[in-house]
Amino acid sequence: MVTLILIGLLGGLITAVSPCILPVLPVVFLAGGTGRGEDAGRPARSPGSAGGDGEGGAAGGSGGAAADHGSGGSTDGAGGVVATAPPDAPARAPRNRRPYAVVAGLVVSFAFFTLLGVTIISALGLPQDILRYVGLGLLVLIGLGLIFPPVERLLEKPFARLPQRQVNKEGGAFALGLGLGLLYVPCAGPVLAAIIAGARGEISTDIVVLTLSFAVGTAVPLLLFALAGRRVAERVAAFRRRARGLRIAAGCLMIVLAVGLALDVTAAIQRSLPDYTSGVQKKIEDSDAARQQLSGLYDNSNKELSRCEDGADELRSCGQAPALEGIDSWFNTPGDRPVDLKSLRGKVTLIDFWTYSCINCQRAVPHLRDWERAYRDAGLRIIGVHSPEFAFEKKRSNVVAGAEKLGVDWPVALDNDLTTWDNYRNRFWPAKYLIDAEGTVRYFKFGEGEYDKTEKMIRELLRQADPTVTLPEPTDRAMDDLASDRTPETYLSNLRVRGYVGTPLVDDRPAVYRFPKGALPLNRFSLDGTWTAGYEQFTAGKDAKLAFTYRAKNANLVLAGTGQVTVLVNGEVTRTINVTGSPTLYRLTDDEDARTARLELRVDEGLQAYAFTFG
Repeated sequence: MVTLILIGLLGGLITAVSPCILPVLPVVFLAGGTGRGEDAGRPARSPGSAGGDGEGGAAGGSGGAAADHGSGGSTDGAGGVVATAPPDAPARAPRNRRPYAVVAGLVVSFAFFTLLGVTIISALGLPQDILRYVGLGLLVLIGLGLIFPPVERLLEKPFARLPQRQVNKEGGAFALGLGLGLLYVPCAGPVLAAIIAGARGEISTDIVVLTLSFAVGTAVPLLLFALAGRRVAERVAAFRRRARGLRIAAGCLMIVLAVGLALDVTAAIQRSLPDYTSGVQKKIEDSDAARQQLSGLYDNSNKELSRCEDGADELRSCGQAPALEGIDSWFNTPGDRPVDLKSLRGKVTLIDFWTYSCINCQRAVPHLRDWERAYRDAGLRIIGVHSPEFAFEKKRSNVVAGAEKLGVDWPVALDNDLTTWDNYRNRFWPAKYLIDAEGTVRYFKFGEGEYDKTEKMIRELLRQADPTVTLPEPTDRAMDDLASDRTPETYLSNLRVRGYVGTPLVDDRPAVYRFPKGALPLNRFSLDGTWTAGYEQFTAGKDAKLAFTYRAKNANLVLAGTGQVTVLVNGEVTRTINVTGSPTLYRLTDDEDARTARLELRVDEGLQAYAFTFG
């Protein structure tokens, strides 16, 4: 039990500093320092004081009868002194407990609805995404309350019966935490996956302990962030002088966040950030000790899968592929009919466990699209098993819309009860399982990364299924192969960039670039106009252009945003590409034979360019 608690605590700590919770941090920070407007800058009155603030002090320094009230005694009619009690010491101002209230509300809401949300919603027959909409509505109301005090007083009425005045004053902050808990969508690792899977049936003591320890671990970094907001508000004079303005700004931020979450705008920001906690999360949550503890929360079915390890360097026999069972419905199939794995014997099958709102899953989709396009004719079939983390991800229309937005056009099974997830003893979003032509699991990969290794395994399985098959060039190539006949994949990243020439790159802020004079060497690219060079993409500014001398049959570029790209080859306009939505691979050139050419792109302002691939 102690080990399970430690795993939950560490899992929560890692989750609370991951990119997936960044959208809620500004709200937590500001909420910690935005107390009630009427309390700002006002000292507390002594409990025994009858007059206004400061009256006793004013009288105590003057002579005559008035001075007697401030000197600790009074005279009787005979001139004797009658002892009286000393004046009451000034009471300390009540401490701002908003940081604790916000984080407590978030933890209570997240833990409660993670364990019981699905059960309650199903029992009441409510829409699966009702909790998300309640959270969004509550966030908007809290924002309005910070802007308009009457709304805040209305929100605090449910707490008015509590005996302590300071407690019921923090009711609005607690309500804000409850709303954030409904919108809190952390990056899921094995701990959260075990909680979600274990909460579907009879909830055991282990699941409750794991959930509470995970929630407490999550609360610690968030509380520190909220306390930092309170500290800034208390110590910085500008904050004290502008308390009212700060509350209005915080209210506006909460409303903007609610709109951004409703429109899924925050997902684009999260996708652009590297998953900097994935290594630590995997080391702790997927350690041998964690596997032993978390696997005890499942049954013993399909234990053969445990013979294989994540991301092995060679194909292995991991047992017969479990069936796709308990599926609520399918889409992207003829007539939305189900797919039977037995019907795919002779083919190589990739099972991808994902959810449409998982940022890690979204970043993996472009690689799946590349493999689907490159290897389908050679016998590869991809099946997406959508295993939801949260209730709103069970709604079919939400999943279909999310898949369409991401460009997922292969068959998708809605595993709403996580039955197939359990069959595969899965613990991660995303997770990929490769099944050979005989129906045996030969390889699996948890999380992001190592796409070149996964593609290598796909190619080996395709050759095993048909030794005569002709395979295209790999889609994920090493960056250091500049001497090869074909231009290698090239990332537009200020940390991974290779082959760039021209004006030195400026990290993470707009800068004006100019093409170098003369011809651009082979396998080199350059910029012109305004660009912002970021960690995962280059963002086009005013008059943005990009030139690349390449050798290949075709050139492709992953683009995101809304706008147009004009493509020129050797100085002639060949096509105009309309870009819309999340990162998607776009074909820039397409020739029958490999050739060396100068590619120039004229990119609309705001578009994001991620990586070139060549075929």
